[in-house]
Amino acid sequence: MSNEPSAVHTNESSEYTARIFGGPLGQVLPAIETHNIGRLVSIINKDTMIETPSMLEDHQHLKLAMNDISEPRDGLVLPSERHVQRLIDFIDDWDLQHSMLVHCWAGVSRSTAGVFISLCRLNDGVPETEIAEALRKASPTATPNAKLVGLADDIMGRGGRMSDAVQMIGQGEMAFEGAVFSMPVRFK
Repeated sequence: MSNEPSAVHTNESSEYTARIFGGPLGQVLPAIETHNIGRLVSIINKDTMIETPSMLEDHQHLKLAMNDISEPRDGLVLPSERHVQRLIDFIDDWDLQHSMLVHCWAGVSRSTAGVFISLCRLNDGVPETEIAEALRKASPTATPNAKLVGLADDIMGRGGRMSDAVQMIGQGEMAFEGAVFSMPVRFK
């Protein structure tokens, strides 16, 4: 399977023009320039954290420095409640006037967890399985970081449904780098 970095996969249309994008570090600037990105979430280890792109203000860029792990490992930063709460607060502050891009190093694990968490937050009452299935359709390589999803599940009081939904879709297709993908911000 070809993983063309510039490919954008979309699914259902939405009444909102804003969309949520996910992808790898290498596609951040092209995605911002092409897709009216007004908010950026970087979920990447501290040594590869990017500066806020010149077309965005500092308050439009959330930087979450962590490694792509689900269990503690010496010398690495495990995703924490504080990371997830900062993401939730950033989502709660989003006016949906511009699209948002969530990226990590490869666009496969941390970023897809960030997209899934964001969509669950924006679509209270929509079954988590429906959101997870839509994520799989939009990004065949998506393998959301289980630790991030589990923490969000607890913080948002979802009773394990978010973790179960991600477990249900399983590991995505193997890829060195995922393609940029897009999803509507609201599910009907």
